[in-house]
This record gives sequence, C-alpha cells and structure tokens, in this order.
Amino acid sequence: MVRVGILGASGYIGGELLRLLLQHPDAEVTAATSRRHAGEYVFRVHPNLRGVTELKFSPDDASKVVESSDVVFAALPHGESVKAVPRIADAGLRVVDLSADFRLGDKGQYPVWYGYEHPRPDLLEKFVLSVPEINRDQVRGARLVSSPGCMAITAILALAPLFRERSFGVDRDHVVVDAKVGSSGAGGKPSLATHFSERYSVVRPYKPAGHRHSAEVEQVLAAMAGERVKVSMSAHAVNMVRGILVTSHVFTAGPVKALDVWKAYRSMYAGSYFVRLVRDKQGPFKLPDPKLVVGSNFCDVGFEIEERTGRLVALSATDNLVKGAAGNAVQSMNLMLGHDEKEGLTMAPLHPV
Repeated sequence: MVRVGILGASGYIGGELLRLLLQHPDAEVTAATSRRHAGEYVFRVHPNLRGVTELKFSPDDASKVVESSDVVFAALPHGESVKAVPRIADAGLRVVDLSADFRLGDKGQYPVWYGYEHPRPDLLEKFVLSVPEINRDQVRGARLVSSPGCMAITAILALAPLFRERSFGVDRDHVVVDAKVGSSGAGGKPSLATHFSERYSVVRPYKPAGHRHSAEVEQVLAAMAGERVKVSMSAHAVNMVRGILVTSHVFTAGPVKALDVWKAYRSMYAGSYFVRLVRDKQGPFKLPDPKLVVGSNFCDVGFEIEERTGRLVALSATDNLVKGAAGNAVQSMNLMLGHDEKEGLTMAPLHPV
C-alpha cells in the first residue's frame, strides 16, 4: 500500500484526486493540505466525499507531508508548485506535479510563456511530461512526473498520430487548436468572469491567441515529428461545468484516405484503454462529445477529412478534471509504481449529465 500526500487538496483538482485515490486499491491518502481549510473535514469542502472519508485537511507544511508519504501529488497554482516541490523531490519522494511549473523541458521556454527564469533548471531536466498513451515507457519507473494541462493533453491525443504518420505530410507550421472548456477549468475561486450571471449561457473567447498550453502541445508534437512544430491555440469558455472539446485543424501535403487515418489512430493507441475512437454513422453522437466522458478518464478522439482544402479535422473530448488532470496523474502514478495503469480508474462515464 503506497502512502499518498496531496498538496493543495481543497481545489477542484485536489477534490478529484481525493475521489480517485480514496477508492484506489493500492493507495492510502495520508495527507491532504490546505492553507485555508486546515483542520476542517475534507467533506466540508468536497461534500461528495461525505461518508467516504473522515480525513481532515492538514496545514500547508511540506516537511510533514514528506514524513507521511511515499508519493506526493502537487495540485498547487502555477508558480507555487516550484516553491514546494523541490524540497519533496530532494527528499527522494516520487512526485506528480499538476501545475505548469515542470512541464516544459527547455528552461528557455519559461521566460517566453510564463515570464520568469526557472529557479530549478537542474530539477526541470529530471521531470517527465506524462502522456501515458504516448510515452508510458518513460513514465514507468520515473520518480518525477509532470501532468499536462487539460487542453494540452486533449489536443495532443488527437494530433499525435497525425504527426507520427509521416506519409500524411502534415504542415508543421500551421496547426490550429480550438478548445472549448467548462467552468470548472477556471478553478474554484470565484471572480466576476465566473460569477453565475456572467458565466451562464456563454461561448466566450478568453484566450484567442498566445495560449500557454501551446508550448506543451508543440513540445510533444515536435518530438513525434522530429522537427519543430508551431501550434496556434484559441480557448473558449462554454456553458457546461465539466468537459473539453478540442477541434484541431491540420493541412496535409496531398490527399489522405479516411482508412489510412483510422489505421494511424488504431496503430498508435492499440492497447490504450483510455483512448476511444469515435466516428459513428448512427445516433446523435457521431463524433467526440465531452458529455459522454464526464466522470471518467477516457479521451474520445475522432476525425473528418475535407478533401477540397486538404484539411484534416481532429476532434477530442475529455473531462478536464479527470483525464485532463487528476485521472491522468493517477494513471501516471500507477506506471511510476509498476502497477496496472488502469488501477482505480476504470469507472464508466456518467450518462445522462
């Protein structure tokens, strides 16, 4: 039984980590920290966990977490994780970080995307960005893992097979990623933009250019293609609580057959339980839809081809709090410890929601 500590356990992602890990057959949650709620029962902040646990939030003290844990999940805000994680990593514990602080392998990218020089480039080099369906061999046995951003991993899983298959001749300089995300993606701290009266019934562009998750997508796709890739990402807030739909547009060098694209996805994700190919001819859900992955660790992927323009449209859907965050992190922990990567994660999505 592995002892697990969670830093920043009172947020939405922290709550999902608790929900998953409290029912994990090989994990015991020994610490769940919160600055604001230290001493309070976890279920007072995460009422869905009432009757599931009597755990209380502990103070934000990394040394106490080190003493009681074998693996630590850091669900802290960007810029905060880099302050806490080094102490835990230096103590020899396994770490799964869910912030952006250790996602980019090139230290020179942090001033570009986040506006600061990375304070621990030596540690940055030791982190593995975990997309298990793509690099599970690197994640397996790793001690330090970073989980991608929710929009990034959703886009990556749809696009990676298209860059892996070199015969498609995908234009690496013009990759357009359009993401629509539910309100939980903004976190639990309220603001004018997330207030019900302002947030309800919107399709609001909030980062139409220069989105930071572009860097993660470029990093993974460049490794897949063997050359630099440029990604243009736009993000929209939409009227749902959970879920992401990413519509990605790439342009191919010549005609591409649907059967060949299907084979590229099948080849890459053979044996990957959490990636489902959706391209149906019947029913209302013919292509990926976030409504059908809520509460699960699945990523649904599909595609369409526009022959006239040479455009290949890749679609993907996830629950932003599960496969987009906590679920992928637990899947990563399973691999790090040598367990079946599906442990504690095989719940089916909810329907209807």
